[in-house]
Amino acid sequence: MWRLLEAISPSGRLLGVTVVVAWVLGAVLGWDELVLLGATGALLLGLACALTLGRGAVRVRVDVASRRLRAGESTGCSVQVEHHGRRSLFAPEVELPIGEDRVEVFDRGREIEVVGTRRGVIGVGPAVTVRGDPLGLVRRTVGMTDVVELFVHPVTVPLEPLGTGLLRDLEGCTTNDVSMSDLAFHALREYAPGDDRRHIHWRSTAKLAASAQDARFLVRQYLDTRRAHIAVIVDGAEQSYPDPEVFETALSAGASVVTRAALDEIDTTVVAGDHVSSRVGGHVLDVFARAAPGGLSLAQTASRAVVAAPDVTLVVLVTGTRHGYADLRAAASAFSPEVRKVVLRVDPAGSTTRSASTPFTVLTLRRLADLPGLLAGGTLQ
Repeated sequence: MWRLLEAISPSGRLLGVTVVVAWVLGAVLGWDELVLLGATGALLLGLACALTLGRGAVRVRVDVASRRLRAGESTGCSVQVEHHGRRSLFAPEVELPIGEDRVEVFDRGREIEVVGTRRGVIGVGPAVTVRGDPLGLVRRTVGMTDVVELFVHPVTVPLEPLGTGLLRDLEGCTTNDVSMSDLAFHALREYAPGDDRRHIHWRSTAKLAASAQDARFLVRQYLDTRRAHIAVIVDGAEQSYPDPEVFETALSAGASVVTRAALDEIDTTVVAGDHVSSRVGGHVLDVFARAAPGGLSLAQTASRAVVAAPDVTLVVLVTGTRHGYADLRAAASAFSPEVRKVVLRVDPAGSTTRSASTPFTVLTLRRLADLPGLLAGGTLQ
């Protein structure tokens, strides 16, 4: 009974009320016309309900060409509708919700272009079959497919390689820092008190003694190899940004750093608002598509990053302009002192600048296009 009431449209409910009132008044007042009117309305409502019975031999398939886009791009969505058995006059229609819109699909299907106008997640589906009557008194829907999420990533800008981190690792990258124990050989130098004797290069020492009658010992020097793990944190507190567009710029800046880290094959952890991801590759940008302004403070967001990435070597905190130095320092203090910290403040009314302090480096970004030049000075290297 409850499903039947849900299927009846507002006009059908109005007709039902009219039927009851006309029948009661006709019986009380003795007016056959009102009774006939009520009987006619009841017959129409009954026929409308009868037309919606049955599931119908219909099969619906929805295929999205690409589930991940950048803001402003579009993708194709193919809807295939197959009718099995005999086609009736009142064959069910198919409706496919796409985001806030509803697209009606008739007969065998159609091709639909889905445009990712803005960053976010677009729900495609579920496709439903709609059975109803020509008068629109009853409308019954049956789900045929699941919801397919289409992720619209923020716009990004290309960046230079981000450099290396602070953790030693056999699979790491070489740096310009000289070490006495690693795998990347650099040069030979004279032995100094305190050096490990195991690193003495005896062959070179012997050649030096034989050719120049020099009794000095030569030891090996190496270049550090380090494994980077970057944590990109985008402040999701609504009060941190004077305008929603500033929040979008902050997400684009964070997504640009993550995209560059993926190209450099650097382990990356992302915290954007209430969402956390430690996946490697392009799918990590799905966090930016889901992000929305919330109630977590910058310090709370940083604490979530510490839990998600305890071995982080570089932290990039992206926020707005409404945080003072004390707030930034409190967020940066959530990480250990040896972790390199960079605070990226988005200020459309300011100027793109770079300033370094003892606990962290502060970068001020006026617009997204300035980000490559802002980071090219070696701040993240």
